[in-house]
Order: sequence, then structure tokens, then C-alpha cells
Amino acid sequence: MTGDHPAYDGPEVDLDRALTVALECAEIAAAVLQSTDRGEVRTKAHVADVVTDIDLATERAVRAHLATAFPGHDVVGEEFGGTEAGRPTWYCDPVDGTTNLAAGLPWTSFSLGLAAGRQPLVGVVADPWRHEVHMAVVGRGAHRRGSDGLDVPVTASPAQSLAGAVVLTEWASHVPWPGMLELLDVLGEEMCTTRIMGSGTLTVASVGAGRAAGAVIGEFHPEDHLAAVLIGLEAGAVVLDGLGRASRWPDEGPFVVAAPGVAVRLGALVRESAAAAE
Repeated sequence: MTGDHPAYDGPEVDLDRALTVALECAEIAAAVLQSTDRGEVRTKAHVADVVTDIDLATERAVRAHLATAFPGHDVVGEEFGGTEAGRPTWYCDPVDGTTNLAAGLPWTSFSLGLAAGRQPLVGVVADPWRHEVHMAVVGRGAHRRGSDGLDVPVTASPAQSLAGAVVLTEWASHVPWPGMLELLDVLGEEMCTTRIMGSGTLTVASVGAGRAAGAVIGEFHPEDHLAAVLIGLEAGAVVLDGLGRASRWPDEGPFVVAAPGVAVRLGALVRESAAAAE
């Protein structure tokens, strides 16, 4: 862990029940997506920052479910905000990839993570288009549940080189984050293929699922990335903050989630690219 965050000293959390409730929330999110009209696409901070009725309806439904299941917990959501106030806190992005959703591109996800202070405890990332749920509980490994309902353990890629591997990244909203374009250039020189899919949550979770050797995101936001970071960690991936330090809460961005065999090299390239962009 990095930063001067005080240790959590509140009540213990029932992790089994927390995972059950998080999975129920993922089912709620999928049901809202299937039953709710997208509605008018509206803007938030700027014209490239959009929200739909599905985002809002999903977060409302999840908040209501969490309030019933864990009335003593806090909730911080992408659409309705909230703060961590010394209690176990759920971080939720109801639709990560709203731009894709608004455009009709089937690559979005639902993210829900539980933390005590800066300690991630439970993470669930649902891909409603592929009927998959990625999940992790601290100390118990990471799993993927498919349409057959079976939970299968997942591990990070065995890649030992960036050459021939796939590394995922994402825009900072609609623009590159500082050093991103330089990183894409140097990864190409290393014969590494990059992809930008449009959902940072799925980008990070894909590393835990063993589908990509690494992911680089310009800035950590727990609503978007906490659950996927925990999934990566529990799958054996390495998480590095922007200074190259191992972290479970990488608040010095850009951060890396990568297979152990390529994490050091990828982290070094990220730092070199950030320095070149200054």
C-alpha cells in the first residue's frame, strides 16, 4: 500500500456475505441493462462526458440493494457521488464505457468493489454482453463465472516478454493522458500490440482473466478500477503506481496492472514515457 492512509480499525466485514451481495448487484445491473431504454444521451462535465438513463437507474438500484444488505456501509458511485467516512465503503460504476453504450457498441461493464479504508476486500466486474462475471475476495484468488453458472479460477498471463503480447490502455475521457502516445510508440517498437477498447474496468479485469499481458490506465479512480485491481492482484498480477511501487490502491498514476513476467519492464516504459511527455 502507498500513501499516508490510516489503517482501517472499524468492524470486521463478512466477506462471504459481501461477495454474495456484490454478485446480486451484478445481476441487478444486467437486468436494468436489458429492461431499461437508453433514453436521451445527456452530458455531464463536457460534451464528451455522457450519461444515460441506464447508468442512473443501475446505480439507484444497486444503492438500494446495498442499503438494505449493509445499512452501516458507505457507497461512492460514479453518478451520485458519496464519500468514505471511516466505514466499509462500496465503490460503484454502474456502466463503465457509457460512450460505447451510447454509440451502440457492446463493450461496457459493471464494477462494484468493497474496501475497508484503503484495503480492497471484494471486487466484482460484470460483462453483461458476454454473460461473464469476474470476481475476487482478498486472499482467496480470482474467478470467472460464465453463462453456465460455474466459477472457474483465473490467473494472470505467463508472458515473460512484451514482444508478441497484448497491452491494453484507455483514453483519459476523450484525450490521451500525459505520456500515453509516447508509450504506444515504444510498445510498438517492442513488437507489443496495444488495444483501446473503451472500458477501463474491463481493460484492467482482462489482465486478471489472463487475456492481456498488461494494462495501463492514466489515473486510478476506485469507482472504476478498485474491483478490477483486486481481481488482478488475486489472479497473481502485479500492480504498480506511477512511481513504480507495488500498490493495492495506486493513487500515483498512471498505474500498471500486469503479468509478473512483464510488469517491471512495462512499468519502466510507462515512467520513461511520462518523463518524455513533460
